[in-house]
Amino acid sequence: MKSIWVKICGITNVGDALEAVELGADALGFIFYEKSPRKITKEKAKEIIDKIQTVKQRVVKVGLFVDELEERVNEITSYCDFDILQFHGDETPDYCKKFPQKIIKAFRIKDRESLVNIPKYEVDYYLLDAYSEVAPGGTGRTFNWELAIAAKKFERPIILSGGLNPEHIIEALEKVSPFGVDVSSGVELSPGKKDYKKLKEFITKVRGFDETKRKSP
Repeated sequence: MKSIWVKICGITNVGDALEAVELGADALGFIFYEKSPRKITKEKAKEIIDKIQTVKQRVVKVGLFVDELEERVNEITSYCDFDILQFHGDETPDYCKKFPQKIIKAFRIKDRESLVNIPKYEVDYYLLDAYSEVAPGGTGRTFNWELAIAAKKFERPIILSGGLNPEHIIEALEKVSPFGVDVSSGVELSPGKKDYKKLKEFITKVRGFDETKRKSP
């Protein structure tokens, strides 16, 4: 059994990045969306990436974009050397095919109708987040996890997101058994600043769940 992939999103500073890496996060997410309270510049992101790579080379670096121009995505990706691109807006299936990096396409899940367009996207991972009228993500809301289970039929790795936190992460893992989890607001003191106690509790619980599953007959 593979370990559950843990992505800590909304990284804005070196301290949070190093703490996440030290605690065992698999990936760090950097948000390039002007309306996000967790937005970051490419210069700051590169500074953080350069620092963490002196500590742990194998951390996956994810650049998150929302309906961004292709040229801008390429510019930032080249500068920061991202491993994966995450598209969190209304990007089309054709748009997502334009980049050589691995792609996470995020879908905001409201009801079963929200699943209809997912299989049109031939990307590497499907990230399922909670629907909100006010923001494309990072709202702290959950959604009906039965819909995440239903999305497994599309035969792509499912990354569960949307309002995850230390209090109910085990319930989410037991119910959905996703490829990975993505957390931001659920482990924060304030937007863009992580709460190290919550961060540790979240990752520790995920890894504990991994270990329990391995020992199960």
